[in-house]
Amino acid sequence: MIQSSPSKPISARKGKGKITNHDYDDLRPTITYRHILSQNLGVRDPLRVIALCDSDAFYAACERVRLGLDPSAPLVVQQWESLIAVSYPARKYGISRMDKVKDAKKKCPNLVAVHVATYKEGEKEPGYWEDIDTRTHKVSLDLYRRESSKIINIMKQSVPSGEIEKASTDEAFLDLSRPVRERLLERYPYLAKLPDDAPEGADSPLPPPPPIDWSQLGELVPLTAQGEESKPQDEISYENDHLTSWHDVALSIGAELVAKLREEIFRQLGYTMSAGIARNKFLAKLCASYKKPNSQSILRNNAIPSYLRPMPFQKIRFLGGKLGDALAKEYDVSTVGDLLTVSLDEMQNKFGENAVWVYELLRGIDASEVKERTALFKSMLASKNLPKPITTLDDGQHWIRVLAAELALRLNDAREEVPTLWPKTIVLHARKGYETSRSKQAAFPFTKDVSVDVIASAGNKLWKELVGDATNVNVTNVQLAFTGIETTETGQQSIDAFFKTKDVQRQPLKRSRDYNEELSRSESDGREKKERSWTSFVCDRCQIRFALRDDQLDWSDDERARALATLQQEHQDFHFARDLENGSLPQKTGSSSRPASKRGRGAEPRGIAKFFGKK
Repeated sequence: MIQSSPSKPISARKGKGKITNHDYDDLRPTITYRHILSQNLGVRDPLRVIALCDSDAFYAACERVRLGLDPSAPLVVQQWESLIAVSYPARKYGISRMDKVKDAKKKCPNLVAVHVATYKEGEKEPGYWEDIDTRTHKVSLDLYRRESSKIINIMKQSVPSGEIEKASTDEAFLDLSRPVRERLLERYPYLAKLPDDAPEGADSPLPPPPPIDWSQLGELVPLTAQGEESKPQDEISYENDHLTSWHDVALSIGAELVAKLREEIFRQLGYTMSAGIARNKFLAKLCASYKKPNSQSILRNNAIPSYLRPMPFQKIRFLGGKLGDALAKEYDVSTVGDLLTVSLDEMQNKFGENAVWVYELLRGIDASEVKERTALFKSMLASKNLPKPITTLDDGQHWIRVLAAELALRLNDAREEVPTLWPKTIVLHARKGYETSRSKQAAFPFTKDVSVDVIASAGNKLWKELVGDATNVNVTNVQLAFTGIETTETGQQSIDAFFKTKDVQRQPLKRSRDYNEELSRSESDGREKKERSWTSFVCDRCQIRFALRDDQLDWSDDERARALATLQQEHQDFHFARDLENGSLPQKTGSSSRPASKRGRGAEPRGIAKFFGKK
């Protein structure tokens, strides 16, 4: 990554100074032949191009396509009485996810309200039933998971040399640096050969770039923010903003790739997407929402200052909460531009050495990599929080069969892509009231056909062991899971033979960190975590389970979901702060960065880490 400028003296007024072009001195790096001919520069690549593709109102779009409705039809997706998705035509009526279904229909009488698919006993697939009841049905998000996988597959086919990181069910980051470089050299072959008279050899600058026609490539974030013309010239000065750079050329090629990708997804699946294209993940994510829906926005380097300056910094992830409050109070500021007047030395003196991360983020610098996540899971979990407790043995077998249908569908879907996948163990997990959960597990025998009957039979045996002769069952949450999902290794005879060699006896499940980790990885996406459990989650990193308070368990599904999402976000923020404090996040080297000190696991957080409370 291009080095940020060294810190500058501040004026007498605490933390206040003038914004100059030096605050963004990495915006027009000198790009050389060494850069263009290098195979892999990673986050240091001055021609780096990152895109964030965001499916528009994805759940609603999936249901619209399934039903064959006109794109202009106002549509919402509901889960019981709460809304979990609102199409853009419905938003024009003032409908939001905060509304209840009945209130949304008052705002828009011709509103199409679709309940998510649900599992019910006796059905192998989730369906759309008329007699939906939370006491007898279980929500299914399988349609959205499947369609999300289709989108990722189209992305991989469209840009095979790019890197793709699935950020959530409806979002994905793309590192287009490699395919962009390939097209740059195809389009401008004279860049592929170092001139004989290059004055500095491979470190000689590239020749001037060609002009760019942006008219068909998307929405350009303007170089000057609205109302900025009135600012004094000696306060803000950005030289040569009108000139085209080779990074602009790279962004334009990236925009071409994203446009074709979005067209292909719409052609094959019927879904529209919005996208942001910039030099790193942070900026690509921000500008993806610049113009929505069904559009793509391009943030050129020279537009970064004007785009970021008026933005309320507390709306930026990780700069809200306690840290944002502390920054706002300390410097009496509210926008990114306000904080630019604070020098790095001042910020580090107040908030610790790792405040360099805040300093750089305010200037649009982000060294995060785009990392492709594996499609394989170590476990799969189906869970139901019961509004009406299980009180009899038969009631328990009813819900186990419902959960078995979900596991059968998901395992068969996974085995279509990787036929040798198979779980070692099936686990039943049940909670009685507010008591500690109890579990049973057993080896899951291999069978050629994974059916609901096979899984339900294994689950029922565990249920009988777990409940025994109890006369007062009163189970309020039940979970059925596969753990130890693996593939056969090269040279093994067959998966059937592999499992025949195993003779694992049923035994009580140990409440171990490893088991918690396996359960927590049943889904990696934020929204899909809702399906695991409506009352708790297991942190992927520390393998600790976090649960809602007892008084929150009686809340509505929607209120519980929001409370759990908040709990997860706060805990993620804590780990993020610890990474900063331990120096685990990517850091640049140079005059503006200082080495992060190492701390023991049990030490109290310091610097900005203390503003992320452990929940």
